Amino acid sequence: MARIGGSDPWIRKYIFPGSYLPTLSEAIAAAERSGMWVTDVEVLRLHYAETLRHWSERFAAERETARRLYDERFSRMWEFYLAVCEMAFRNGRLMVFQIRLAKRRDTVPLTRDYIAETETGQIAGNISSDTNTRRTS
Repeated sequence: MARIGGSDPWIRKYIFPGSYLPTLSEAIAAAERSGMWVTDVEVLRLHYAETLRHWSERFAAERETARRLYDERFSRMWEFYLAVCEMAFRNGRLMVFQIRLAKRRDTVPLTRDYIAETETGQIAGNISSDTNTRRTS
């Protein structure tokens, strides 16, 4: 698949035309140039492999709909993309990161406890997953 520091030519041509995937070092450098503080970096490689597996299953369940809306070629390329990317994240060199940034350094947490608190709140239905804000109703 992709070399470190770029994206795969086939994906750039057929799946995400004109796209570019920055490296972690490029993303962090851009954040630092803008005055942001990098407060946390998490590797989500295997999580993303699972996400791709779920997308592949959902696509397979609706494949005929996709084929009717687009065509057989599109459907085959999308299946190929999902399968190859899942394996590349699971077993290869592809990585995905979640970077937490802050404008002020005094907002940097001492621990990562906030992650568990947020996840627990989402499971309990007390925190909206799209905004990470507490629900009052």
